[in-house]
Amino acid sequence: MLVRAGAAAAAAATATTTLPGLRRLWRGGGSGAAACFQLGRALLAVRGAEAAIFLQGLLTNDVTRLVEGDGAPPPAAGLPRALYAHALNVQGRCLYDVILYRLHENPEEEPHILLECDGGVLEAIQKHLKLYKIRRKVNIAPCLDLSLWAVVPGEQAGDIASSLAKSADQALILTPDPRTEVMGWRLITKKGANLSEIIPGSQIGNIQDYHRHRYKQGIPEGVKDLPPGVALPLESNLAYMNGISFTKGCYIGQELTARTHHMGVIRKRLLPVHFSAPLPKDSIPEGAEILTESGKSAGKFRAGGGELGIALLRLANINETLCLNVAGDKVKLTANIPEWWPKTASK
Repeated sequence: MLVRAGAAAAAAATATTTLPGLRRLWRGGGSGAAACFQLGRALLAVRGAEAAIFLQGLLTNDVTRLVEGDGAPPPAAGLPRALYAHALNVQGRCLYDVILYRLHENPEEEPHILLECDGGVLEAIQKHLKLYKIRRKVNIAPCLDLSLWAVVPGEQAGDIASSLAKSADQALILTPDPRTEVMGWRLITKKGANLSEIIPGSQIGNIQDYHRHRYKQGIPEGVKDLPPGVALPLESNLAYMNGISFTKGCYIGQELTARTHHMGVIRKRLLPVHFSAPLPKDSIPEGAEILTESGKSAGKFRAGGGELGIALLRLANINETLCLNVAGDKVKLTANIPEWWPKTASK
């Protein structure tokens, strides 16, 4: 399962070189060392000759890119290390948000993919995958010996490639987060690995700070932000987060998503929101309604902590004064368009 030392270092160096914006973020995007957050998400290994083709029919993104690359010369220059995607139900609504990681090094090797998902749906997603496996040459197994980390870089983060070359036995994957560069990097290690050896000078961060960073950037993750059977992929900004291919062909739930895309009209989107006062813990019902000053519905609250959160809002209302009813009190909130969105977005 381990990524070979030379290949791991080369992959990290290539990723850093080919993403200048991310390189700037890593070297100077924050104060102090890189913050590493251990995530409560799960990992599944999907391995076998038909692994990519199998996942291709279940996910929104073009999974064959992890095997065949983007047409660049071999061995791995055109192979992405990670892909973001959603698994949809037959009605086109989100079931699971996933990140796929490629462990094989070139197109000639047997596909070996790690699938990251919300830790609370590990059993459900295994059942979902096995339901469609049928006679595919695919092996699916949870990776209970691995740890998943989010790495938000600081200006003293150090040299990633050289540190990986020295400790590739502990770092399986270190790759830019495929959703957007503002989310930094994803790191997969064996359990018990020493983070300070993999990323010198790094610090273990409080997971609440990671979620605050997500909310501030409007990045959904997990079943609270993307309620299964409720959330729609394009309203959840899946296209903005590089999580969908509109040219890959058929997959479960494709029809509604493709029709919405070709109509070109998305009236509601997930947006970061800032509250006028910190939210009380666990007192806001799921899907609580957000209202305009006149009492008109503007959208629904999804999740949050402190004064930050994420909400599904009508774009026509985002510049108005909005409020959320919390235990009988109206808490005012403001929404904003994240800077990482495409410049032509918001319409």
